[in-house]
Amino acid sequence: MVTRITFFLIGFGFSVLGFVFIISYLNLIPIGYNFIEYVNFICSRAECLIGPIGLIIVFLSIFIPGGKKNELYI
Repeated sequence: MVTRITFFLIGFGFSVLGFVFIISYLNLIPIGYNFIEYVNFICSRAECLIGPIGLIIVFLSIFIPGGKKNELYI
């Protein structure tokens, strides 16, 4: 149970950090980038890719059942 909470918090932190960078890079659009160039730029940045990775970690920590048979699944 502690490992699931730990992975949930790590995934949540990664997703918040990644999406903060994605939102902050929206400032590229007013200086002349179109949407396709913006998406290509985001896909090439490592700090933006940890957002979706964090969401995957959160999803896995919530929906993959633990090892104990008598654990309460919410």
